[in-house]
Amino acid sequence: MTIIKKPWVTEKSGYGTAGGKYTFMVQSGATKPEIRKAVKEIYKVDVVDVNVVNRPPKQKKFRGVRGGFQEGYRKAIVTLKEGQKIDIQ
Repeated sequence: MTIIKKPWVTEKSGYGTAGGKYTFMVQSGATKPEIRKAVKEIYKVDVVDVNVVNRPPKQKKFRGVRGGFQEGYRKAIVTLKEGQKIDIQ
């Protein structure tokens, strides 16, 4: 089981890369130490800080009738040691 699913590439997360902050979509049960270790192993960088954001599922309706849920997710904002960077494309 991989802790990191994929990099989270949006315009807002792109602003953080200048400050050494990178955003990743992670498994729902992942802890901060697990995320730190996974990023260090995959990208060979030193992680200074890890912040985690949980977004719960949202209920959606289509024309007021059909119901469903938009999937929830967990993302991690990882701060790297100064001078290091990750090449995410």
